[in-house]
Amino acid sequence: MLKTALVLGLVCCALLRAQVGPTAPLQDGCFAITGGQVFPMNGPAIDDGVVLVKDGHIEAVGAKGAVAVPAGYRVIDASGHRVIPGFIDLHNHTAASDLHDIVYQVNPELRVLDNIELNSAEMRIACAGGVTTVLSIPGSGTNMGGFGVIVKTFGDKPEDVVVRFPGALKIAQAGNPERGNGDLGSGRMGMNWMIRNVLLEGKAYHDAWNDFESGKSSTAPAKDSRYEYLRGLFRGEYPCAVHTQIFQVVQSTLRMLARDLKLKIVIDHGEFDGFINAPLAVELEVPAACGPRIFWLSPNDGHFYGLAASWFWLGVSSDRIGLNTDSPVVPQEELPFQGTMAIRHGLPEGVALKGLTINAAKMLQIEKRVGSLEAGKDADIVLWSGDPFDPRSKVKLTMVNGKVAYDAARDGQRF
Repeated sequence: MLKTALVLGLVCCALLRAQVGPTAPLQDGCFAITGGQVFPMNGPAIDDGVVLVKDGHIEAVGAKGAVAVPAGYRVIDASGHRVIPGFIDLHNHTAASDLHDIVYQVNPELRVLDNIELNSAEMRIACAGGVTTVLSIPGSGTNMGGFGVIVKTFGDKPEDVVVRFPGALKIAQAGNPERGNGDLGSGRMGMNWMIRNVLLEGKAYHDAWNDFESGKSSTAPAKDSRYEYLRGLFRGEYPCAVHTQIFQVVQSTLRMLARDLKLKIVIDHGEFDGFINAPLAVELEVPAACGPRIFWLSPNDGHFYGLAASWFWLGVSSDRIGLNTDSPVVPQEELPFQGTMAIRHGLPEGVALKGLTINAAKMLQIEKRVGSLEAGKDADIVLWSGDPFDPRSKVKLTMVNGKVAYDAARDGQRF
């Protein structure tokens, strides 16, 4: 009798394990995520939603009853969980960067594309924190560190990982690049001149090639690797990620790069009293991302100011607010905590969630691939045990490109 009961018990356990949920190990394939609260980001949350995944992409999203689960799809029971797009870190130094090459203050010819590290320890824990895409950029030891690359945090080959190269041109105005040895660029006048000068040289190079390619000129300019990547910048194919903070520095960023040179830029860092420039940012339609600092203690009035909240309440629209970590300054897996702190200091929760998903994708001009749960987009999906901005919540499962990058049951609760 005891033997029969033991066999029946083992059979029941096997049957329970076959009903794949966020607590059971998973393999790659076609999935149907059912029963959770789905946050598609292109519309309201869907209670008891369904997300279908096939061939690395989202196939369908909708409410139970509106989306049928095809035969053969492995069902992930997300009941009691939140189903959210993978988070995007707008400012990262750990995926593909060795930070600084500081012989010259401006280095538009440099790139971090060749430095990508696949499935590093940092990227594995990023997946465990719900972060699936990062912009990895050079450091701010110079005014123009070179071009970054947008990568996924999981993948076995470079072609699986790279979302876009160039990702963004890294510019740093004031602060870190300032030097005390008196050479050109040790002060803000010199730094701004060098940034503006190399961009104007790049614009002249771009215009000369445009004239040749359109037939206005019969002479092809000489190829110059120093300026080649700048051509896409002037075509608007990718933005400048500008490390800029403090009122005067952000003001010069907006005036010089956005208004005068008409480049697509993202205010990165956006710290201290830089938010006072929000009306000008609104006028120029420039988005603002904040981090690693999320609040500022003003020496003028002794008040704490939530930085993202201040940009928002001074007029920057809800679809132009972002957050970042500056990893490893703040580890990328703690990106949700950046949202928690921003909310604590006055940013609406819905804006914070957009700032880590669809807003970040729009700022990097990759919203056709990531940032929301929509048919045709990359299947970067995270199952949270609760509100991602509640520090008690945990990531239970992360998919990147439709593959299970992290499963707490399989891998252990890493973060």
